[in-house]
Amino acid sequence: MRSERVATITGHGSRNGCAGRVHATDLGICWASRDRVFIVFGDTYGPAWGGSGAGPRTDPDWRCNVLAVADGDLAFSRVIADGGQVLARDADSEEETVIPCSGIEIGGVHYLHYMSVRNWGARGKWFTNYAGIAHSTDDGETWHKPRRAWWVNRAEHDHPFQMGAFALAGDWLHLLGTPNGRWGDACLARVDPAYLLEPAAYQYWTGSSWAERDPFLARPVLPGPVAELSVRYSPRAGRWLAMHLDEARSVIVLRTAPELTGPWSPGEVVATGAEYPGLYGGFLLPDDGPDIRWTMSQWESYNVSLMRTPL
Repeated sequence: MRSERVATITGHGSRNGCAGRVHATDLGICWASRDRVFIVFGDTYGPAWGGSGAGPRTDPDWRCNVLAVADGDLAFSRVIADGGQVLARDADSEEETVIPCSGIEIGGVHYLHYMSVRNWGARGKWFTNYAGIAHSTDDGETWHKPRRAWWVNRAEHDHPFQMGAFALAGDWLHLLGTPNGRWGDACLARVDPAYLLEPAAYQYWTGSSWAERDPFLARPVLPGPVAELSVRYSPRAGRWLAMHLDEARSVIVLRTAPELTGPWSPGEVVATGAEYPGLYGGFLLPDDGPDIRWTMSQWESYNVSLMRTPL
């Protein structure tokens, strides 16, 4: 599938300039809110950015995450708190950064799935303290991170739900999860949206049925390596779409399925590291036109682009 870069949306020379002090950033996770798109970024830097990848950490304008409100083409209309960090760091744990993974609005409340990163490793390996869900009841201006809404990682660093992707289907909110890092499989959970912040209320897909409470009973629905996963339903295609990085091949792939439980297609390559060096991400926009639109990050330039792929 042939993809094209539509525009760079962050940093110098982008359609948003350096709005909200966003000189360099990554991810660009999107969700719909009425006629707007909320878009959240990971580690973000101001004018003292080092010029290659994330860093330096000593820059006082380093923020772990930044949130903006945009139109359908990702032109910012507002940067929350003028680019201030929206998800606070955890002062009670050894934490390198706090990174968003997925967002959704349900009943006027915004929710962000995030991971507490303990430390980074090499080649797509890192370790988390826990995954959590934060919420905002004032249109994204302030966020709360309830401790009860945590999936705490084990000493083995093998918890299957440390990075999550929301998917709303029928009466259930689904969460597709992967372990920390970029090399794991994706498993599936679901919950009544009224209990979204209660991990004990989640059910986990075992491959044949839904099991209560225990995430380690979940069996993969998307074989890895799966990283930076996003999922949405396409009425136009009549199928679920899943986009993610395949770290082993340095490509971003698109997979489809009739149901969230599968079976999922092996995945078509939509962008390669040969075309876009240092690529990662692959976060679907919440629209359903004749083209699939998504955001892509690149490490060296450390900014986010809007991409388009024919459906």
